[in-house]
Amino acid sequence: MSKRPLILITNDDSIYAKGIKSLVDVVKELGDVLVVSPQDPQSGMGHAITIHEPLRLKPSNQFKDIEAYTCSGTPVDCVKLAIYEVLKTRPTLLVSGINHGSNAATNILYSGTMSAAVEGAIENIPSIGFSLLDFDTDADFDAAKHYAKIICQNVLKHGLPKGTCLNVNIPKGKLDTLKGIKICRQGKAFWEDAFEKRTDPFGGDYYWLTGDFAVTDRGEDTDMFALENKYVSVVPTQFDMTAHHLISTLNEWDI
Repeated sequence: MSKRPLILITNDDSIYAKGIKSLVDVVKELGDVLVVSPQDPQSGMGHAITIHEPLRLKPSNQFKDIEAYTCSGTPVDCVKLAIYEVLKTRPTLLVSGINHGSNAATNILYSGTMSAAVEGAIENIPSIGFSLLDFDTDADFDAAKHYAKIICQNVLKHGLPKGTCLNVNIPKGKLDTLKGIKICRQGKAFWEDAFEKRTDPFGGDYYWLTGDFAVTDRGEDTDMFALENKYVSVVPTQFDMTAHHLISTLNEWDI
């Protein structure tokens, strides 16, 4: 009898989010599951780690027969603790999500969901971050679950090159409204930041970040185009941020 794969699940919306429950429902059919998830929402934390206060890890019965823990830290903290303290080994697969909201284009830089997947890639674990383009806490995850299962099965079968992970975004909508999967590149789209200045009851000023997400790349091979046209986008992602094309130019500088 073949040994079942060991699958680590985390997210950034906390262990109580509907998205992570949906992901547990999908992957528990594919292997043995461990969940280590933030006890509180950690959206927008990026690749932050906790270094100025202790980390706390507590058992959770959130998923009944699935071994699970809450972590007081960030999604990346969750991955590190899972590998080095709970499992004391590397899992076969790491999956993060399913996030409530998009992590397409440059959103990946801010995303706790995708930073957990990138941390998995750093540890040479095949890793996937899943996001659904719906911020509703009670969003319909049926289509996301359908495609998450397909993609997880393929990664378990084929693996991923070391140092890479997948950024998967699923459009909002019923399964029969989606057109399938497109392998894409990361589109160029950026937050045009704005700050709303407010005053608290004590007369002190504070600021609330707002802004619009501006798409500057209309290429038909991007994740933004795929999502706008009701396709699931899959972007192969790596943590090497070197601008390789600039090395030869810098070598010509008088430095």
